[in-house]
Amino acid sequence: MDPFSAEGELLNIHTAFHQGQYQNVIDYDISSLSNENLLPARVLQLRAQIALGQAEEVLAEVEGESGIPDLVAVKALAHYTTGDVDEALKEVEQLRVTESENVTVQVLGGTILQAAGKSEEALELLMKHQGSLEAVALIVQTHLQQNRTDLATKEVQAARKWAQDSLLIRIAEAWVGLRIGGEKYQSAFYEYEEMAQGPSTSATKSLIGQAVAEIHLGRLPEAEAALQQAMQKDPNDAEAIANSIVLDTLAGKDTKEFHS
Repeated sequence: MDPFSAEGELLNIHTAFHQGQYQNVIDYDISSLSNENLLPARVLQLRAQIALGQAEEVLAEVEGESGIPDLVAVKALAHYTTGDVDEALKEVEQLRVTESENVTVQVLGGTILQAAGKSEEALELLMKHQGSLEAVALIVQTHLQQNRTDLATKEVQAARKWAQDSLLIRIAEAWVGLRIGGEKYQSAFYEYEEMAQGPSTSATKSLIGQAVAEIHLGRLPEAEAALQQAMQKDPNDAEAIANSIVLDTLAGKDTKEFHS
């Protein structure tokens, strides 16, 4: 059984991670998980630490665990996050040669390569996946950054056939909708609104996505309400602040409070 499926034991921690609920991921009790899922859960917790600015602590924790490809990939991500790009890319290149079938290597290696401007290498690695929803989402994201909305749409449509109503596919579909525009803005809004209202998926990211869709639809007061909720959850969220500035600019309001 897929541990990330609706019946899988990693569903909750996986959902929390991809909704940006990083502290919840770190605090998640993984002691009762089956042996086969302990490493994937630990990887999510380490990635959550990196997302919260604790990359140095992660590097210290995984030091000496070079025999575990998943943790070497986490180490590479931590190196990249701390600005040691050359070391990160060196580690990814080594992993690409020896561990390209490892899903953590695919996802984290693809993330690093794309961030470093190596889109084609990222796609080559990510496309080796065997049913990884996160790899699919990263492929979609990479195609969108390449302005290949057609390929991103094709990837989402293909994944829909086997991933059905997965959170990551819904998020990827919303990304594509925001890029295509027109009536797709409304579709993206529905996706984000549903996630923002769900008890397990309500988080800063879904509220920001809802607000962005509202802005594109010209519904500025509703966008403001969603961003205010996001700022209440995390007053320091960079995306929430940036979109609040955009919103206030569109509404003709003073944005000085965000520059202090």
